[in-house]
Amino acid sequence: MKYSELGTSGVKASRVALGAMRMNSKSADEARGIVSTVLDGGVNFFDTADCYTAGESSRRLGQALKDVGVDRSKIYVQTKFGIYRDPKSDDITRYNFSKDHLLAALDSELKNLQTDYVDFVLLHRPDTLVELDELAEAFNELQSSGKVRHFGVSNVNPMQVEMLQSALDQKLEVNQLQFGLGHTGMVQQEIHVNMQDAPSVDHDGGLISYSRLKKMTIQAWSPFQFGFFEGVFIDNPKFPELNEMLQRVADAHGVSKNGIAVAWILRHPAKMQVLLGSMNPGRLKEMMAGADAEITAQEWYDLYVAAGNDLP
Repeated sequence: MKYSELGTSGVKASRVALGAMRMNSKSADEARGIVSTVLDGGVNFFDTADCYTAGESSRRLGQALKDVGVDRSKIYVQTKFGIYRDPKSDDITRYNFSKDHLLAALDSELKNLQTDYVDFVLLHRPDTLVELDELAEAFNELQSSGKVRHFGVSNVNPMQVEMLQSALDQKLEVNQLQFGLGHTGMVQQEIHVNMQDAPSVDHDGGLISYSRLKKMTIQAWSPFQFGFFEGVFIDNPKFPELNEMLQRVADAHGVSKNGIAVAWILRHPAKMQVLLGSMNPGRLKEMMAGADAEITAQEWYDLYVAAGNDLP
């Protein structure tokens, strides 16, 4: 397993991390097995959110970490807050970055995770009604209390980062964004700059270049999905050329197609971190192996084209 610093935080995190969104569906024994699998593979970073199944995913993760007996000081735990779900329907009804909501949400997560601090907390998507002074007060209180050590965001563009950062004493170290061979928009725009075709449309504000410039780590979520939770591209008959190329590169490096899909993300010099959402220990082992597979620049571009992208 390879490790790299998240942002400028000083935290040396595993290049792949376990995302716990689907852990609510697992028994205590299954959750313990999943956590043991990734720990054995060198993973030291775990991601969750307060809105995942009303906190149940965080509770399962917290209990699993306790059950395996891992030294809390040897791992990093991250959560996200700011999404409000209706407790009856579980529908998202708003985003809420108010001080009272964020403080209460973090306290609830600490209880769920059975810990007295988290290493990172991220604002979960943007709240267009955010009051910057109030957000700054919340972050200062969370930091001074020792409940949060580092901060970040998710699914926000560079201008939104700049706006938030202008009010905060804490550097925003990470931005959690959807990225992978099934969701390549951030690099499409960079490659098609100054063109007038569809891939040239900038939906993200130059996120990759901005993140590299600001030394802000991109955490890639849903790295195996295409569209917005439409399915996985691995072994999907909708993507024959991509799977053929994945297999060819996988054979060259002695890993699986799952591993190469991870290696493709990690090959980018932006030094991203990949969030693995699988709850299958076998697939997790295949994915983790990708952290040690160093594909070439040509293989990276071959996979990019095989995923349905053009080179102008």
